[in-house]
Amino acid sequence: MTVGGPALLHGLPPILDVGVRVLILGSFPSPASLAAEHYYAHRQNQFWRLLGVLLGEPLPALDYAGKQLRLLRHRIGVWDVYRQCRRQGALDAAIQSPAVNDFLRLREEAPQLQRICFNGQTAGKFAVWFQKAGYQTLVLPSTSPAYTLAFERKVEFWRAAGLGEMAAD
Repeated sequence: MTVGGPALLHGLPPILDVGVRVLILGSFPSPASLAAEHYYAHRQNQFWRLLGVLLGEPLPALDYAGKQLRLLRHRIGVWDVYRQCRRQGALDAAIQSPAVNDFLRLREEAPQLQRICFNGQTAGKFAVWFQKAGYQTLVLPSTSPAYTLAFERKVEFWRAAGLGEMAAD
């Protein structure tokens, strides 16, 4: 910790290309993800396991480059709502002084983007902005280990969002 509070942290670049039709937005990477330079790198986060189930892909077994390629093949992107913040620990409740990512660039970088799925309530606070910008939005249960809903229930909610089907249309 620096004098005056936690150090300023910078997020990760998006997993994004021109074919993306669904974008999953989290809040901000965990300390484990920042250290690994890898979205959802904390071993207890259920993100890769959950998407692997939905997409029929062995995502947890792949290296990060392989995970990114498989998601993009399914037309799914990943990013966070905050590009930087101050935070001690990993909890969203500890986020201080956040700065929002430049979402205006999505029209150019992901022209086929139709739906934004928010990984948890903190990211979901941005749903109205994306709705006003013309996107479909869904706030889904967080894949974080801090959100204690059973894995099977999380899968049900994420499956009901039609994530795999929407991306494959």
